[in-house]
Amino acid sequence: MQLELPPEGLLEFPCEITIKAMGLATADFEYLVVELVRNHVPNLGENAVRSRASNGGKYLSVSVAVQAQSRAQMDAIYQDLSAHERVLMAL
Repeated sequence: MQLELPPEGLLEFPCEITIKAMGLATADFEYLVVELVRNHVPNLGENAVRSRASNGGKYLSVSVAVQAQSRAQMDAIYQDLSAHERVLMAL
C-alpha cells in the first residue's frame, strides 16, 4: 500500500499534521503505531495520540498528531507504517 502526500508546495513545513493508522484491535496496536511514528518524531506531545475502535471492535484506528519538519520526514513515517504487516491502512 503506497500513500501519497499532497504535491510539493501544498504543505508548508513545519506544520502540524495528524497521521492515522488502522489495524486489528490488539492490546499493543496503539503502542506499535506510536513507536513507528516516534522513530521519526521523538518528541511527541503528551496528548498527541487518540484511538478509536470500530463499531464491531475488530479494528482500531490510531491518530497521532505530529509537528512535521519536512516532506522527507512525512514520507519516511508513511513508508514505515505502510510497510508494517500489522498496519492495514495509513492515512
